[in-house]
Amino acid sequence: MKIKKWHLQDAKNRFSEVVRKASVEGPQFVCKHGKDSVVVLSIDDYRKLDHPGNSLVDFLQSSPLNSVEVDTKRDKSLSRDVSL
Repeated sequence: MKIKKWHLQDAKNRFSEVVRKASVEGPQFVCKHGKDSVVVLSIDDYRKLDHPGNSLVDFLQSSPLNSVEVDTKRDKSLSRDVSL
């Protein structure tokens, strides 16, 4: 995907085009004083970021490593002496 960058003044003057391109072509970056400032996203792209498909718990439970046994017992021995 080719990233489209707009200067702020151009984005203001052609806002309808920026919005249309965000819907059709993907995120549109707007620069202010030569630095990336904001991104215009389609609502679908925003919703993907705002509400990912799976929760972290679902992701971990579906992991191939879910069945691996992990020793979670804490070593209760005294700490070692450190000379300062």
